[in-house]
Amino acid sequence: MKNAKIDWVLVITLLLLLIYGLVTVYSATFKSDQTQFYNNFSKQILWVLSGLIVCTVITLMPTSWLYSITPGLYSFFIILLLLLEFVPHSGGTTSRWFQLGSIQIQPSEFMKPVMVLALARFLSKENHSPDKINNLFFVFLLVLFPFVLVLKQPDLGTSLAFLVLTIPMLYWRGLSGFVIFVICAPLVSFIAAFNFWTFFFAIILISAALLYYHRGAIVFWLFFALNISVGILAPVFWGKLHSYQQQRILTFLGIVSDPHGVGYQIIQSKVAIGSGGFFGKGLLQGTQTQLRFLPAQHTDFIFSVLAEEWGFIGSLVVLVTFFIFLYRSVQIAAHTQNLFSSLLTIGAVTIFAFQVFVNIGMTLGIMPVTGLPLPFISYGGSSMISSMILAGLILNTAVRRFVY
Repeated sequence: MKNAKIDWVLVITLLLLLIYGLVTVYSATFKSDQTQFYNNFSKQILWVLSGLIVCTVITLMPTSWLYSITPGLYSFFIILLLLLEFVPHSGGTTSRWFQLGSIQIQPSEFMKPVMVLALARFLSKENHSPDKINNLFFVFLLVLFPFVLVLKQPDLGTSLAFLVLTIPMLYWRGLSGFVIFVICAPLVSFIAAFNFWTFFFAIILISAALLYYHRGAIVFWLFFALNISVGILAPVFWGKLHSYQQQRILTFLGIVSDPHGVGYQIIQSKVAIGSGGFFGKGLLQGTQTQLRFLPAQHTDFIFSVLAEEWGFIGSLVVLVTFFIFLYRSVQIAAHTQNLFSSLLTIGAVTIFAFQVFVNIGMTLGIMPVTGLPLPFISYGGSSMISSMILAGLILNTAVRRFVY
């Protein structure tokens, strides 16, 4: 069948999000330093224009081409992540970027759309049902390589995005509810293990779910032992985390306040958001923003700038725009006749939804500070191009949703 027309709902919401981002970056860098302002804002315009070109190319690219180049792209970016191990970096950690003159390239950002492509390619094959153990094992093997390499950098937020991506794509492909439970339960056990009573009640709930699924005594006791083991090993894993990662999690949980460290960012962010009120202070009028009380205000905490100057109404408009973009994308995924394209779209939606939820939750103090950017809004070349690649994959599906 012939291609569908351009989906203007997606195009208009995407352009609106890019405009929101440019206006907010302009405000966040205004008068900070004339050279820095020129560099940051002019670079962001360049990234947006470059992203639009990349998005257009991917939209027009035949789906078969995307399918065929996926193994090469996956291998290439795994190699880049491995090469980062040899890039000198202060603090004894792995570098996150390759420095090319004044440009920093972050391979982990580009690994997000590549990971979506790799999972979609594998799962779209007719004989690759995710209910088969060997197929499920291979899926997690695909995710494990970039997860470990990015976690070592260390970049906890981006590495978690790879894990979060997996379950929705498996579910969309037809993974059974029991298998999803088997995958997710150890994570619940791990989180609950840091308090005896939460761990106790988590094990009770997991045991009740196992009885509900009626999978037999052997499966029950094996899975019960697995979750107990995860709980025992959780403190060992905690000890392997970097001190700043432990501090962020403890601050998030309210166990420590850390008002001069990570807690300072959250405090200033809450002040900025709260001071915006209903209608906001107006463009370039935010005191927290213009007086530079808010750290990383043009990158990780850019939503705080937006909320202070645009207020509740402006923030709501941005969130509604994101919702329309993502909801429309899911509708397209549900109606496309090509399984590969449908999985691509669900993967892209998952990445966007995860980053929006975590980034905004971080600025409100309800999520840990992870460093994940707000798609299309935050300053940054790698994150912008990566987001536009994902948007291009969605638009590619939209114009070919009637092609099998």
